Amino acid sequence: MKKTIKIISITALIASMNVTAFAAVIPRESAPENADEGAIIITENLIGDILDEVESGNLAYTLAAGYANARIRKAAVAGETDGYGYGILSPIAQNAARTTRDMYLRSDYYNAVEEEVKVIIADIITEVKNGKPYDEALNEAYTAIYQSKDASYDTANYEGIDFCYYPDTPAIDSVYFNRARKLLLAAVKN
Repeated sequence: MKKTIKIISITALIASMNVTAFAAVIPRESAPENADEGAIIITENLIGDILDEVESGNLAYTLAAGYANARIRKAAVAGETDGYGYGILSPIAQNAARTTRDMYLRSDYYNAVEEEVKVIIADIITEVKNGKPYDEALNEAYTAIYQSKDASYDTANYEGIDFCYYPDTPAIDSVYFNRARKLLLAAVKN
């Protein structure tokens, strides 16, 4: 009897302990524009361990995306997503896995591009630190990045036209825009 009570007591003690897990954080610059912080945190809690595996090189994008989608679907069906649906949580997970994997594979490139983007948008970063709205700064940063590759690039003539129809848009690796979002989001926090 004493042995049973002791086992139950130890089990209850272990179950009540606050265990801290070190799971990878979703890069905020990878989140879709319509994702709020609550949805990102829910996704982070659901797939943090999967991102750990991606971050360490043990899991490639396709498997990570599949595992994440299965876990998110199960949580959404069980009502464990705080009201967020699969339709927003899955893209957050997909983007996070893709970005994390790409950063693992091309970390030197990400660092080099970040340094280049810091120079290109230095004035915009300062303006954001001084209170400029993020969305406005992001549009200016994207334009500055395009103009760094083609000085004649100008969006003024294309008001009201969907971006995909802009003629002569320079081809630029998405890492430039990812790093711009990262730098501007950091400036917002300062």
